[in-house]
Amino acid sequence: MTTTATSASSIPHWDMSVVYPSLDSPEFAAAFESYLKDVDTAIARFQELGIEKKDGLAVDDNTVGAAEETVRAFSELSESGHVLMAYVSSFVATDSRNALAQAKASEFSQRGVVLNQLHTRFTAWIGSLDVDELIRRSPLAAEHSFMLRKIKEQAVHLMSPAEEDLAAELEPSSGTAWSRLHGNVTSQIMVPVQTEAGVADMPMSAVRNLAMNSDREVRRRGFEAEVAAWEKIAVPLAASLNGIKGQANVVIRRRKWASPLDAALFNNNISRGTLDSMMSAARDAFPDFRRYLQAKARIIGIDRCAWYDIFAPVGKNERTWEYGDATAFIVEQFGTYSQELSDFAARAFRENWIDAEPRTGKRDGAFCMSLRRDESRIMSNFVSSYDGMSTLAHELGHGYHNLCLANRPVLLRTAPMTLAETASIFCQTLIKEAVLQEADREERVSILEASLQDQAQVVVDITSRFLFESRVFEQRDERELSVEELNQLMLQAQRETYGDGLDEAQLHPYMWAVKGHYYSVYRGFYNYPYMFGLLFGLGLYARYQADPEAFRAGYDDLLSSTGLADAATLASRFGFDIETRKFWDDSLAIVRTDVDRFEALVNESVGAATA
Repeated sequence: MTTTATSASSIPHWDMSVVYPSLDSPEFAAAFESYLKDVDTAIARFQELGIEKKDGLAVDDNTVGAAEETVRAFSELSESGHVLMAYVSSFVATDSRNALAQAKASEFSQRGVVLNQLHTRFTAWIGSLDVDELIRRSPLAAEHSFMLRKIKEQAVHLMSPAEEDLAAELEPSSGTAWSRLHGNVTSQIMVPVQTEAGVADMPMSAVRNLAMNSDREVRRRGFEAEVAAWEKIAVPLAASLNGIKGQANVVIRRRKWASPLDAALFNNNISRGTLDSMMSAARDAFPDFRRYLQAKARIIGIDRCAWYDIFAPVGKNERTWEYGDATAFIVEQFGTYSQELSDFAARAFRENWIDAEPRTGKRDGAFCMSLRRDESRIMSNFVSSYDGMSTLAHELGHGYHNLCLANRPVLLRTAPMTLAETASIFCQTLIKEAVLQEADREERVSILEASLQDQAQVVVDITSRFLFESRVFEQRDERELSVEELNQLMLQAQRETYGDGLDEAQLHPYMWAVKGHYYSVYRGFYNYPYMFGLLFGLGLYARYQADPEAFRAGYDDLLSSTGLADAATLASRFGFDIETRKFWDDSLAIVRTDVDRFEALVNESVGAATA
């Protein structure tokens, strides 16, 4: 493949002008004001309809009419509010120093309190009803039956109306404020890094990208600079984490959940049995991942990998995968699955849905957010490598999932975290297998290692995060945790999971500061769903390989149905029983095969080099 040099100017920023000309435009102001008026109208109408908890409420014609009217009102508010918030968030995520965007985000958060209070009242009202009778009498309710039954269950866990109103009013100044502090501080920090040309100040996202450098000394210097930078800002970040987990513990207990994990399982539509089966299978697979890390150390030429070697490139890959090359390859390979998937990716690139350039003030990592019906926006911090292309393919999978959901009613366009990774893992695997088919031995080493690197993060590292968060929740119930205590909990979790796959003297004590997933009050345990998504996606890919036509016939419908049933029900459509160990063991066997392939290639390469 012929490659061209990539300059910063050729890596795109997303185009939000198709929504509103700018944050300070009359069009945005008018849309914002219209939304606020619609919220006020809904408040008044809820009052007239008496939408609140009412013991023994009969399901008559008036009740059915009120239920249908409120569902329609929530649908309209959800659609318009989502577009506004996504628009504002696009500016905050790519430039946290944008004062106007920060102000608008704060204003939207404050106004959102009222909508949260309306939803709580609606939940309490639905909890007063015979939902099965409502579904029987109303076609609209029948269409939203899974959602309404979930709300009925959720109603059992509501605090008193006064307590729920107070919690909603305090949220922008408590959990949301702590989360915003973490995001702003971590995106704006500049890190001094020793380079060959001297000390250079770099944004944290660029420093963390040094972990992918082929020079071990560069990786080591970047890692040490990163850890030193986290240490300097650890006190406010520890305060943020303590504040968020403390608040979550109080609210979850007041809502009579047995634990934060039970609340998370409910929100993610899976059972404790499913989680236990998956985590048990993951633990039993740790020796395979350690075997992979040990093979990686051999090919690098070291005794054992340090933390800063986890993302080190290996093998010889002549392809640098500049941005233009990566996008063309994705469009072409997506077409081997379906024209619809290929056309979707081409549209995303053509219409500038992607913000790919790393820069100061921009958040680290990558994500995809839905915008308007079938439109999404993708943020990444692109590097000219297979990993950069793989990340784009992954996030485009999320966007394709949003496309499949677009024709559902707005309140049913949802994907719990457990199922949200389904399409992204599938698309990422398509790209990996396509690259492997064209690769020589050295390239296969590189591509297999990059894939195993991702899988180790999602199985091994995610388990460490799960263990860490479980212990933080438990100990935060007693008191606040110091920076040193958080560091020790993080190191303990890493030792338990990575074991002898990594040098215990070279771990990362501040990973609790790095990952924004910990900093959300009502999204506790924002970790194990990634493992679910990976292993579920691999299981689906295996099914695709076994019977491509049958798979294609049901796949888009599965993606469009993630808001219509729990994970076990949807998995059963493809013959999967996710409550048992076998499903998870079978998916991890796919990973084990890749470890075997990688280890064999490494042994060949090392043997040839020493011959």
